[in-house]
Amino acid sequence: MKSRFRQYSVKKNFLAIEEEFSNYKNSQIVIIPVPYELTTSYGKGTSKGPKAILNASHYVEFFDEETERELCFENGNGICTLFPLDFKNKKGLDALNYIYENIRQHIENEKFVVTIGGEHSISTSPIKAHFEAYEDLSILHFDAHSDLRQEYEGSKYSHASFAARVCEFTKDIVQVGIRAQCREEFDYIKDNGINTFYAYEIRNGRYGEDWTDKVIEKLKNNVYITFDVDYFDPSIMPSTGTPEPNGFYWHETMSLLKKLGERKKVIGFDVVELSPRREFPYPDFLTAKLIYKMLNYFIPKH
Repeated sequence: MKSRFRQYSVKKNFLAIEEEFSNYKNSQIVIIPVPYELTTSYGKGTSKGPKAILNASHYVEFFDEETERELCFENGNGICTLFPLDFKNKKGLDALNYIYENIRQHIENEKFVVTIGGEHSISTSPIKAHFEAYEDLSILHFDAHSDLRQEYEGSKYSHASFAARVCEFTKDIVQVGIRAQCREEFDYIKDNGINTFYAYEIRNGRYGEDWTDKVIEKLKNNVYITFDVDYFDPSIMPSTGTPEPNGFYWHETMSLLKKLGERKKVIGFDVVELSPRREFPYPDFLTAKLIYKMLNYFIPKH
């Protein structure tokens, strides 16, 4: 397969890996930077998120001691990083359609697609592309916010409405970490049977110590993940638009993701809403490591 897609060289790609392990033809994994930001409503800067993640990834170790693998160097599991999508004058539905068409091509080429944003509105597009390509699919949504407003600040395609757009073609959504929403969203969840694991319920012990098992039990065999970094507690993730208190931490999140990889088939994911701060790079590194850990958990060894 000769690639017609522009891809980053070792100086700019994810993990800074050589062309042998990062060219499109030989890579199972494709990373698509989507620096789209239009509707952020509090803290801004998500358009700079993809570049910050890629830069920070150059300091993530290739070897993962937990899984005992160097995924990026495994035969058949290369990681190709494409040039960022260029939106020019595209916005709203036009922008989402543009993202969707790009991602669909890579799914058709049998790639494992990782989309990095950017604001959360972009996630509707990779979710739709994967939903059309895979049967028996659930959406696992990590977030502080339920993002189920029918519109926000006059836009149906707001970052606060992405999940409402997803519900127009599937309601098979499991939300984890929610701790901020309006009454409309609360009622929509109850009326439509959206599986929502609220942060206060998890913290108060409603699901017991094995709450991660309860999350996984709600999912079908194939899973797509959309991960808003404001799911994490502000103490480890301050670089995001609305850092809500009572968030989640690294170990409990990795425990859930590892179990998920063992019990289900994750077919793609996106990570969004990082708003990098030049004077405080740690959250950029955390996000880059999150992506690599997820790949280590989800991509089978050849």
